Amino acid sequence: MGVSKRVEINALYGGLMSIVLDQLIRWYGNQAIVDQVSLEVADGELFVLLGASGSGKSTVLRLIAGLIQPDAGRIVVHGRDVTAVPPQQRNMGFVFQNYSIFRHMTVAQNIEFGLKIRKVLASERARRRDELLDLVGLVGLGNRYAHQLSGGQQQRVALARALAYEPKVLLLDEPFGALDVKIRAQLRRTLKEIQRRLQITAILVTHDQEEAFELADRIGVIERGKLLEVGAPETLYAYPRTAFTATFLGTATVLVGRVDDGHACFGSLQLPLPLDSTIDYEDGDRVQILVRPEQVVLSITEPKTHVPVIGRGTIVEQSFAGDRRRLRLRLPHLPGVRQIAPVAPFGEEGLLVDTVVPTDVPLAGEAIWVSLRAWHMLKPPPRRLLLYDPAANTSVTPVLTRWLAEKLDATVTVLGIAATNEGIDPVGTMLQRYLDAADLPAELHLRVGDAEQHIITEQTESLYDLLVLGCGESTSTVATGQAPDVRMIERIARGAITPILLVKGSRTQLTRILICTAAGEPGKNDVRTGGRLARRFGAMVTILHVSHPVRGVSLLANAHLERAAATLRALDVTNTIQIYPSSTPAEGILHVAGTGDYDLIVIGNHGPITPALFGGSDVTRQVITHAPCSVLIVPDDAL
Repeated sequence: MGVSKRVEINALYGGLMSIVLDQLIRWYGNQAIVDQVSLEVADGELFVLLGASGSGKSTVLRLIAGLIQPDAGRIVVHGRDVTAVPPQQRNMGFVFQNYSIFRHMTVAQNIEFGLKIRKVLASERARRRDELLDLVGLVGLGNRYAHQLSGGQQQRVALARALAYEPKVLLLDEPFGALDVKIRAQLRRTLKEIQRRLQITAILVTHDQEEAFELADRIGVIERGKLLEVGAPETLYAYPRTAFTATFLGTATVLVGRVDDGHACFGSLQLPLPLDSTIDYEDGDRVQILVRPEQVVLSITEPKTHVPVIGRGTIVEQSFAGDRRRLRLRLPHLPGVRQIAPVAPFGEEGLLVDTVVPTDVPLAGEAIWVSLRAWHMLKPPPRRLLLYDPAANTSVTPVLTRWLAEKLDATVTVLGIAATNEGIDPVGTMLQRYLDAADLPAELHLRVGDAEQHIITEQTESLYDLLVLGCGESTSTVATGQAPDVRMIERIARGAITPILLVKGSRTQLTRILICTAAGEPGKNDVRTGGRLARRFGAMVTILHVSHPVRGVSLLANAHLERAAATLRALDVTNTIQIYPSSTPAEGILHVAGTGDYDLIVIGNHGPITPALFGGSDVTRQVITHAPCSVLIVPDDAL
């Protein structure tokens, strides 16, 4: 690297950071598994990257190490751009989860390996080896082989080998994941002591929040390739910005309420809005409250009037945890309140609150008053809609999308797709006119190529709350993309985690909703997703179950319908149950939809099925094809 380039990087990053990641992107197929990650890690810091399996945390570590290359962005280490530098020239030590020590070598030979290939003198190798054996607690075990060592000892060897050539940075990829609890705790203490003694910059990735809390100077929470929040462990636990961080870092009760007259209102519970908030709350805005178990107060007698009281509940779960007992209480549903965590079992209307008490506190059998000693307001997440409408000369889809955006308080991204590079500008111009005509503010994303592939990529890369698909045929000379037919919709929906709204008919508002449900887990998800939208829309809901014309409704289906109604009542959604006998589910759904003047049909993403009652059918395909109104397709694992 030239001197001028090094000076430029140091000037940009201040020269105080060991590691700087600048807008890193890494693709896997059509998915960004690392999505514009930017991060600064200070000299001598032990930074923990925390996330669930598949979140992209190990990929970030491998990008830093140079084991894989980013598709965009850069990596700066001690002021030096190493993005294109080979791994062996980055001066980094790497410790893997599976130890990866050489089984044909002794402990001493493993530790010396990196020094030997660097042609370090034998006397210096021996000195460094003995220092490291003492440092990691393996003195006297230098002549043993891997099969003579425990898992914890093998991981100590891997750590010593990574430190042998005195790297500037130590990278650790879930190094304790394969060990038992006791050994993990011992090795965590060893690692922290070594890192402090050597003052080496270290990045450790893990899914274990306890491990992150114990080791980290700072924690970065990553989800689906995006770095959501970075901060000290105590700060992220007590004052997270997002509901994801709040629920990932420890036990949490998270409720959604409304702003009213300068207060955050959760049913009868009114809490003051934070005075130092950067958010300008207005009446009617959503607010999210986080309550940690230790912030909950239980009492047999009703608390004093100045204490924030959630209500009176009963203990439904408890578990022994040594000096503490973890409790879950169920309270009556608070009108106008939605619960994010803990997730209530399907069919329950009550509110769930988690708390802890000392083990020696007696637990009364009667109802217990639940109040708060503290809480934290979370930053409301912005909702996002993705719109794709190849018939950009029609008015229904953009007008309905504008209504959706207003009701959901969401931003809109419009996807335009041209067949060739030459078609990009005409498509962009047409879509802008389309948006202006509907008075729909939106961000335009223009792409070239296959429409289906771009829709799949866009809605899986970014976190959208709803994918809106217009289905009209364009009569314009400028095509904005391929119109989605049934098979294309099926392929888009396959594996989707975003509900898909297929716009059909002429309705520009959705105030009468038909939720089609069958007993089972997918049916529960259909009800929950349709109910949450109905709550935002102020819509009335009919819960439809199509029964066999002879055999009728099973006990399981009856119980499912009762729980579905209770779930909607918990969302404050007015609903009725309708059971309609029909020879096939699709015929029953289409008949009820056609005679009931509905604006929207909600149905799961159910492919070909062969139930004993009806025989083989593909319900979703038939409903999509013949529905007289818009259809919401709910994926089996919609968020």
